[in-house]
Amino acid sequence: MPKGSAELTNARKEEIIAACRTLYETMSFKEITLKEIGLLTSFTRTSIYNYFETKEEIFLALFGQEYELFAEELDGLCDRCDKLSLDELASELARALERRPLMLKLLSMNLYDMEANSRLERLVEFKTAYGASSAAVDRCLRKFVPNLGEEGRQTFLYAFLPFVFGLYPYTEVTEKQKQAMKEAGIPFVCRSTYEMAYPFIRTVLGGLQ
Repeated sequence: MPKGSAELTNARKEEIIAACRTLYETMSFKEITLKEIGLLTSFTRTSIYNYFETKEEIFLALFGQEYELFAEELDGLCDRCDKLSLDELASELARALERRPLMLKLLSMNLYDMEANSRLERLVEFKTAYGASSAAVDRCLRKFVPNLGEEGRQTFLYAFLPFVFGLYPYTEVTEKQKQAMKEAGIPFVCRSTYEMAYPFIRTVLGGLQ
């Protein structure tokens, strides 16, 4: 790590992550390289290695930011609302997911490869952000569905989290994929994130009452 203030270090890490975020809007994970990321930063490509050793570490940091933003939104929901019905809570959780398309896209990637190619310290940072997002969902359940209890909350989380991992491919379908489904004779209706998430969340919550 280069010498300098913590502010400079954080600013440069943020610049690298922001460059990755920009590239990922139009390029795939495989297409993005450290060279491409370096072209969008104000310092040399080799300087990136002072902060991240691999592009997987950069993607994990980007992923962590998305988890943090998701957690912030749910914490804000708890702070501003005293009560929510099951319908309202399901709707709020679904809207929160809908506002994080990048998080859902990253969730659909192979996390095993990203984590395997990242140092433990970077993985710990990512897991901390992931843990905060799970805790934020749990906080919503504790506040708005207090009768669920510990077992009910755990059951919901174990249903909700795997569901979220597989949500993106069902809501972001390419024209090529649509054509393939059509020619395969598979009836498929593309639905929005909210349209997919709301009935699932509401059904699970209702079933736990």
